[in-house]
Amino acid sequence: MTVPSLMQNHQRKTYVTQLHKVYNEIQQAAMQYQNDRNAVNLVEAGLNSQEAANNFIETYFKVVNKCDNLSGCFADSYKKISGADAGIGDNSSYVIASGAALRPNYNHVDDSVISFLVDVNGKQGPNIAGRDLFIMCLYNNGVLDDANYNIDDDGNTVNFSGAPSEEERNDLFNSQCISNSSGISGCFGKILNDNWEMTY
Repeated sequence: MTVPSLMQNHQRKTYVTQLHKVYNEIQQAAMQYQNDRNAVNLVEAGLNSQEAANNFIETYFKVVNKCDNLSGCFADSYKKISGADAGIGDNSSYVIASGAALRPNYNHVDDSVISFLVDVNGKQGPNIAGRDLFIMCLYNNGVLDDANYNIDDDGNTVNFSGAPSEEERNDLFNSQCISNSSGISGCFGKILNDNWEMTY
């Protein structure tokens, strides 16, 4: 192997390690949230509004910075692997102790409760969806998976449904993650499908 390819492989592993850490933190926090309220699912536990989503972060994570909008905690702009602009919206966001930036977005549709925009290394580069920027969705049953939705040409969320199957993750990867659309779904799902490896 050449030195550049060794460096790329090392960087991919670093991103996945950071992503896995954030994944575990969110998963554990969701379980604790539900257990603390002796509830059978997250909505019953009270995760039912944007305010509750923000409180979830502030209570169950060690927050080192809270930002009123995305630009305070995230980089000013993001690209996709294809070079297209990534559509990331705006909301209150947080930097947690690990250095990751999180933006919770309450979107209770079907089984979805909160989608998380996650930059595993905060404002540090490369600021590319699928490398250090991902979207995850916390479902009502506590499962954390890819966000199973598409973005139309106007930037609107369409076809939102429950946690994706392996095949749906691959479809999202092709239609969102590596495409020229602004959507960033599918990157996280591809890593899940490939047993926590960044093969793309």
